[in-house]
Amino acid sequence: MIPFLEILLALPFLAALAMVFMRKRSRGQVAWVAAAAPLLGLLLLAWMTPAVLQGWVPRADHAWIPQIGLDLTLRLDGLAWMFAGMVLAIGALVVMYAHYYLADEDSAPRFFGCLLLFMGSMLGVVVAGNLLLLMVFWELTSISSFLLIGFWYRQQDAREGARMALAITGGGGLALLGGVLLIGRIVGSYDLDTVLASGDLIRASELYPWVLGLVLAGVFTKSAQFPLHFWLPHAMAAPTPVSAYLHSATMVKAGVFLLARLHPALAGTELFFYVVTSVGAITLLLGAWYAIFQHDLKGLLAYSTISHLGLITVLFGLSTPMAVVAGVFHILNHATFKASLFMAAGIIDHETGTRDMRRLGNLRRWMPVTSTLAIIASLAMAGIPLLNGFLSKEMFFAEALEIEGHRTMGNLVAVAALLYGMFGVAYSLRFVHETFLGEGPRRLDREPHEPPRWMRIPVAVLVLLCVAVGVVPAWTVAPVLHAGAAAILGDDMPAYSLAVWHGINRPLLMSLAGIVGGIVLYLGLRRLLNLHAAVRRSLGRHLFRWNMEALYGLAERFTLKIANGSLQRSLVWLVVAALLAGAAPFLSGAHPPLQLGASQPMPLLGWLLWLVLVACALYTIRLYRQRLLALIVLGGAGLMVSMTFVFLSAPDLALTQLLVEMVSLALLLLGLHYLPPRSPPERAPRRRARDVAVALAAGLGIGLLAYAMMTRPAADPASLEMLARSLPEAYGRNVVNVILVDFRGFDTFGEITVFGIAALIVHALLRRARMAPEKVMSGPPIKLPVPADLAQLMLPLTLTVSVFLFLRGHNAPGGGFIAGLVLAVPLLIQYVIQGATSVESRFGFDYVRCIGVGLIVAGVSGAASILFGVEFLTSGHVDLELPLVGELPLASAIGFDTGVYLVVFGGAMLILSMMGTIKPSRTRVAHLGVIEPGDRSTRTGEL
Repeated sequence: MIPFLEILLALPFLAALAMVFMRKRSRGQVAWVAAAAPLLGLLLLAWMTPAVLQGWVPRADHAWIPQIGLDLTLRLDGLAWMFAGMVLAIGALVVMYAHYYLADEDSAPRFFGCLLLFMGSMLGVVVAGNLLLLMVFWELTSISSFLLIGFWYRQQDAREGARMALAITGGGGLALLGGVLLIGRIVGSYDLDTVLASGDLIRASELYPWVLGLVLAGVFTKSAQFPLHFWLPHAMAAPTPVSAYLHSATMVKAGVFLLARLHPALAGTELFFYVVTSVGAITLLLGAWYAIFQHDLKGLLAYSTISHLGLITVLFGLSTPMAVVAGVFHILNHATFKASLFMAAGIIDHETGTRDMRRLGNLRRWMPVTSTLAIIASLAMAGIPLLNGFLSKEMFFAEALEIEGHRTMGNLVAVAALLYGMFGVAYSLRFVHETFLGEGPRRLDREPHEPPRWMRIPVAVLVLLCVAVGVVPAWTVAPVLHAGAAAILGDDMPAYSLAVWHGINRPLLMSLAGIVGGIVLYLGLRRLLNLHAAVRRSLGRHLFRWNMEALYGLAERFTLKIANGSLQRSLVWLVVAALLAGAAPFLSGAHPPLQLGASQPMPLLGWLLWLVLVACALYTIRLYRQRLLALIVLGGAGLMVSMTFVFLSAPDLALTQLLVEMVSLALLLLGLHYLPPRSPPERAPRRRARDVAVALAAGLGIGLLAYAMMTRPAADPASLEMLARSLPEAYGRNVVNVILVDFRGFDTFGEITVFGIAALIVHALLRRARMAPEKVMSGPPIKLPVPADLAQLMLPLTLTVSVFLFLRGHNAPGGGFIAGLVLAVPLLIQYVIQGATSVESRFGFDYVRCIGVGLIVAGVSGAASILFGVEFLTSGHVDLELPLVGELPLASAIGFDTGVYLVVFGGAMLILSMMGTIKPSRTRVAHLGVIEPGDRSTRTGEL
């Protein structure tokens, strides 16, 4: 069976990955690759459409982390199908539009890569069949929207808008995660089908108010509901294609999608009705009112989006079957006219150089086609008859007038609906009048003109849909609306008509009153107020800034108290914290008492190793002021630890320890170049006494923990199970390597990711670091008594050893981690002996890309197991018969180990090479034996 759902979800992410390799391609090629993902996705969706419309729910189940209930479950019911089509179709139009919108200096691969990541994240939210999986994609939408809103990161408003959006929606995501965990606790499963069928159980639980509050916190923050609505207008700092996509089909629609998705499980209570309806009604009115006073085209559209999201929220809060149908219908209508309006606003900005309505006007003379399209979309937004917005607005009025059992709330909602109709017409009139009619334009930087034809095509397509749905709704949108609403309501699906004319009734009269009242309101405001002088300051933005500044101030004061730049103080806090954490089990009685007197005989060799280890440690303390000698003696202690592992028959640990010691030695040697040869004497007796006490306590604590572990009775040790399962299940005789790449491969993947991130952080901190003039040592770098030719000769030899250790790692001591360090050692020695400039001029390896490739290889090789229906990073095995070589056993874990190999090598080399390229101050002209300021690194091409 073809995995349609898996391919559908993977397409945007694969296209986003392809953007990484298209930096040197033309913009047209990049746009075609970006458009291929949504277009192919629409073809797959069309293939599954007949089955979905007939009521079948395609589903795909793959185990991921079943221990916590997280499975890679995908399902495509009518609601998911409707949203997926909206995400893909509008996404394809946005890609076409963005191709012409972006400036020459904008990075098309970076933009389309983030946009495709955004598209894939939203697609994952709508097709997820597991609540925990939905949370994964939910947070991905927050991260990808942060990248898109801050795309023009050199602009202050873009950075501020991105931070605000991430902080608020991220906080809501944490609340939603709490609600999801409570739902799983009540239901006993995170499977969406089980949750939706357990509505009565959830509503009857004493945890229901907490569940509802936490879930609604996630919904309201994502869909910009009062009082956390203020982040959305500030997200307008994003490029207009992002705004069009974010407001129509993604991000803010994720909140109302989740409200619709969980409606069968959470709706049906008085608490749900009052909270959701009240918040939606307040948002509905505030957004519409503030939209009237905006001067920026995108600002007006942003506040109108807040208002329309409030309308959808009110409809789902009412919870009647027809209200749900109307909510789904308005989601579709809002997506079409709002995407077209944002694109039209972007065209105006692109061709006139401004979005300020105070400088625009009379654009119908200069841009007649764009003006016509934008005016039609504006009328749809206002709810004018024969356009799609009118139909869902009239359904909203009908539901607002027929609320039963809640007289006061019913009256308030009816009044709010009428005011919404008036405000919506007023801000739509202002958008049309001050942009396309009246006098103007004024003080423009360029002469207005029509955009390229293909830039208008997406707007024209969406406006045509607005007209088609408004004129013949039963032929255009009825199947889509029925599929989406039926997935929520099930057997409660009501009978309804999408006819344009239902006769003269109360909803029609309310619509007419709203249109007339909106016209009168706009004309009255123009006469009574100077709308161009009106300034509406965002209280939410002010409070957010105040809160962030307060947090920064608190963090700064805390940092000055705890970590004031003193390395000694930071180490003391770290060791004390570790001591407290280690002592907690003993002090609380959770750990059984120590088995005193338990011991085993120690051979003479063991005593010798222990004595040398202790001597090296004590002598290091004695020589701590003589840095180079102390480093050499400390290396002796590390060597004795390696020999201890050999003595205890642990060759993998011995190799790893030895190689880590060699790499650490090279790192510290490079660091010594920037330090005086001797440490200053410790003058404070109290500080020395404190350090001695902390050191003794830490040593005694580690000793007790080690003793407790070694004397603890083990009735069923995990090591025996690992030994028994290593060969039959993971096809490896080296149990240590099997544990790393198979049994706990997911942990290893996280560890190499952290290691790669740490290396990139070091690179970011040191790539432009410069030593103060008085701190730079004169003279050549530290020289070791090793000829340069011998250091170069070591490279091919160690490369051979490295490959050998890598290939044998699954069945004998070795593996990717050890092999990566082995390959790094000769290069590190060359860095120390010859300096970074000499080595990089001959080697010229891109360590940053090596880390990235390694993580991709590890992730892809681990994910490949999912295609065979098994868990992530599960190993496979094949025996090959090769000529001359004979039988060659191969385990799929070698692919993951290859990623480990590349990340370890690239990360170690990046850290150590950066230590070797810290430059002197630009004020020093004399050559001081380090890289000169004019030299460029072959790793990054930067100074």
